[in-house]
Amino acid sequence: MLLEIKNLNTFYGSSHALQDISMHIGEGEIVALLGRNGMGKSTTLKSIIGLEPPKSGQVIFNQTDVRGLPPFKIAQAGIGYVPEDRQVFGGLSIEENLRMGIKDVGGKAAEEVWTLERIYTHFPFMAKKKALKARFTSGGEQQMLSIARALMGNPSLLLIDEPTEGLAPLIVKEVRDILAEINAAGVSVLLVEHNYKVATSLAHRVYLMGKAHIGYEGTVAELEANPEARSKYLEV
Repeated sequence: MLLEIKNLNTFYGSSHALQDISMHIGEGEIVALLGRNGMGKSTTLKSIIGLEPPKSGQVIFNQTDVRGLPPFKIAQAGIGYVPEDRQVFGGLSIEENLRMGIKDVGGKAAEEVWTLERIYTHFPFMAKKKALKARFTSGGEQQMLSIARALMGNPSLLLIDEPTEGLAPLIVKEVRDILAEINAAGVSVLLVEHNYKVATSLAHRVYLMGKAHIGYEGTVAELEANPEARSKYLEV
């Protein structure tokens, strides 16, 4: 098991934001975390990466409990994070943004390492615009840049929060296709996504969140066959 979350509890002050969250992700999986707004999906990702430190529970990554470590240590362990608001550095060029994500991966096979050259193969527009300041790129390009910068850390697992939010349908398809490529290249993905069709076209398994808790777990096929779960937890 690549990632196993056990009984995770996170608080915002006195507000119990996550209540005994348990879930797992195997190597090579795409797992979608779905639910209505305000249920705790983004908080789950932030708790895993350490931006919202959980009060109790376990975040076991590669057989090591990383709960309580600072975010940069968790990233160094092999978990990448793509935030909902992208957080690209507008005053830096595309290539400078990418270089910000570089991590030493000594001992990893050369074909498994995400280099600038490999990124430019998967994201051709970046090669053409590598000197362009990020603030002059489109929303879709900034989303791609945020994903690519996370890949430069050579993660085994990528946490991605709402990658298609606010994007035009054609760009949504491009983002969906690149996520499929990334997964095919060996990176596991935990995806928070409001677009049900995009999420279920990518995911191997799905978790549905109610208020601060996991309410359902199953394969995409099982979810499709369960209209009660979709009605209870989703807006589709």
